[in-house]
Amino acid sequence: MELEQILILAILVGTVVMFLWGRWRHDMVAMASLLCCVVAGLVPVDGAFQGFGHPAVITVACILILSSALQQSGAVDNLTRMVLPQSAGPVVTMAALSLLAAILSAFMNNVGALALLMPVALQIAAKQNLPPGKILMPLAFGSILGGMTTLIGTPPNLIVAGFRAEAGDGGFTMFDYTPVGIVVAAAGLIFVMVFGRWLVPTRERAGAEGFETGSYLTEARIAAGSKAIGMMLRDVNRELEKGDAQVIGLIRNEKRIPAPNPFRELYENDILIIEADPEALAIALSALDLKLEEELRDLEAQAKAAEQPEDKGDTDAPEAPEAKNTKTIATKSAKAEKKADTPETDTQKPDDGRRGAIQSDDIALMELAILPNSGFIGRSATDIHLRTRYGVNLLAVSRQGQRSMARLRTMSMKAGDVLLMQGPPEAIHDFASRLGCVPLAQRALRIPDNAQALKATGIMAAAIGAAAFGVMPAAVAFAIGVLIAMVTRVVAPRNVYDAVDWPVIVLLAALIPVANAMETTGTADLVARFLLNWVAQGNAIIALGLILIITMTLSDFMNNAATAAVMCPIAIGSAAQLDANPDAFLMAVAIGASCAFLTPIGHQNNTLILGPGGFRFGDYWRLGLPIEIIVVAVGVPMLLWVWPL
Repeated sequence: MELEQILILAILVGTVVMFLWGRWRHDMVAMASLLCCVVAGLVPVDGAFQGFGHPAVITVACILILSSALQQSGAVDNLTRMVLPQSAGPVVTMAALSLLAAILSAFMNNVGALALLMPVALQIAAKQNLPPGKILMPLAFGSILGGMTTLIGTPPNLIVAGFRAEAGDGGFTMFDYTPVGIVVAAAGLIFVMVFGRWLVPTRERAGAEGFETGSYLTEARIAAGSKAIGMMLRDVNRELEKGDAQVIGLIRNEKRIPAPNPFRELYENDILIIEADPEALAIALSALDLKLEEELRDLEAQAKAAEQPEDKGDTDAPEAPEAKNTKTIATKSAKAEKKADTPETDTQKPDDGRRGAIQSDDIALMELAILPNSGFIGRSATDIHLRTRYGVNLLAVSRQGQRSMARLRTMSMKAGDVLLMQGPPEAIHDFASRLGCVPLAQRALRIPDNAQALKATGIMAAAIGAAAFGVMPAAVAFAIGVLIAMVTRVVAPRNVYDAVDWPVIVLLAALIPVANAMETTGTADLVARFLLNWVAQGNAIIALGLILIITMTLSDFMNNAATAAVMCPIAIGSAAQLDANPDAFLMAVAIGASCAFLTPIGHQNNTLILGPGGFRFGDYWRLGLPIEIIVVAVGVPMLLWVWPL
C-alpha cells in the first residue's frame, strides 16, 4: 500500500467517524475532509473547489428552487385535495398518503414533499383517533422510497449519474432509475401499507382535540396571588402529578437548581421547570395559578414600553391578552400587526426579555416542528433575538428522550424538536418559513394561486421533459427552469436563494473531489479487490449484493449524499476487477443510498417525524429492517435483469 493510499484511507475513515459522531454538521465535516486532502497533496489546489461547478450540484440546487415553487404556489395543495380520500378508513388513508408522498418525491425534494403532507397526516390521525406515528412513519418511508425512481428524486441519484459521466459513459438519464426503482419502491410501499400499522410502535394516543408530541419542558413563574406561594415543592408536585406533570427544576434569583429539595419552600417569582404533556400543561398552570414565564416577560416588556413611550415610538399599542393554555392551534382571520420581523441591525440590543413585546389584537398558540435543515438548529431563542426580530414567544419545547438543563430562552435547538409558539398567526408563519419549521396539526396559511400553480407545474414538467429526452443536460434544463420561474414571478427573485439547502450543496461540492482522489490514487481499486477477494470470493452477484448492503448500512448512519460519493468509486472499481457491467454496481449504490430506514439520523425525513411521532431512536428498525431486507431481495434480481452483468 502506497503512502497516498494510506493517507486517503485515513482521511476517509476519519470523515466517516465524524459523520457518525454528529458533533459537526455534515457540510463542515465534508469541507474539513476536502481541505485535508488538499494539504496532503491528494487533491490539486487548482481543483479543490471544482465540485461547486459540478452538474450534479447545480441540478440539486435548481431542483430545490423549483420544488419550492411547487410548494409556495399551491400546486401540491391542489393535488393533495384532489387525490386524498375525504372519508376513508385508516388503512386506505395511510396507503393514499404514502403513495402520494412517493409520487411527489419522484419529482421534487422529498423533504419538501413530507413537510407538505405531514400536517395533513396529523389532522387525519387526530380525526381518526390514531397515534400520529402510525401515519407519520409510513408517510416518511413512502417519500424516501419514491425518491429512488428518477434522476431528480434524490441527490444520490444525481451523484451516481455524475460519476458515470466522469467515467466516460455519459450520465444516467431521467428515467434510467425507474425500472428498478419503481419495482423496489412498490414492494416497499406494499409492505408498509399491509404491515405498517402493526410494526410502527405505539408511543402516543391521539385524542379528538389533537395529537401528542411527548412531554414539554416549560418555565412557569409563581406570580403574585398564586396558590403555590408558601407551599413546599413536594406538595406542588403532588398537585401536578394529578395531571401527569412534574417539577424537574427550580430557578430562583436567576440561578438554576436542577434537583431541588422536595421540602424547599416556594416564594413569589420562583420559576418552576415543569415537564408535562400538552394537555397536562394547561391543567398544571391553572391548578396552582402559575403563569408562563415567557408570557409574563412579554407583558412586563409591554408595560415598560407604555411607561416610556418616547423610546418606543408607539404609545397606542394594545396590550397582549393572556394566551389560552391549550395545545389546540387558535386561528383567526383578523389581520395581525407584525412589529419586529425586519432584519437585525447593528444597533439592536440582545433579547434580554425586556423589550420587543408582542403587540397584536390576535394572539395564537401554534406547534412547530424543526426541520433538519432549519436555521434554528444549534441556536437558542436568545441567539436569534426571537421576540425582537420575529415578534413571537417560545413557550415550551418538546424533545423526545432528552431533558435539557438549559433555560428555555437559552436552550439550544435540535432537529425534530417541537416548539410551542405564541404570537400573531402571521408572525408565527413568517418565523416558520424563515427559520425552517413546519406547523403541526394545521397547515400554514397559504392561499393557492391557480395561475401560478399552473406555471410552476408547467415549468417543472418542461425541465423534466427536456432532461428526459436528451434535449439538453439536466443541469442546464433545470437552470433554465429556475430562470423562467424568476422572470414569471413564480419564485420571487429575493427568495430564490432561501429555497436552496446550502449545507447539502457544500457537502456535495466538497466530497466530489475527495471521491475523485480515491480513484486517482488507486484506493478505490484496492478496497474493491479486498471486498472481492476476501468477501465475495470473485462472485459478481455476491459482490453486487455486497455493494448494495454496505451502501445501505452506511446510509443508515451518515448522510445519503456522502454515502453515494464514498461508494461510487468503490462500485466502479469492483466492476472493473470483475470485468462486469459498472452500471449495475452504480445502480446498487443509488438504491442503497436512498434506503435509510433503521435510524432517525439516516435521512432527513426520519429526523423530521421524530418529535411529532413521539419516536425513540430504536423505533425505526421494526418497520425499517423488513423493508431493507425486501429492498435487497427485490433489488438484486431486478438489477441483474435490467442491467445484466
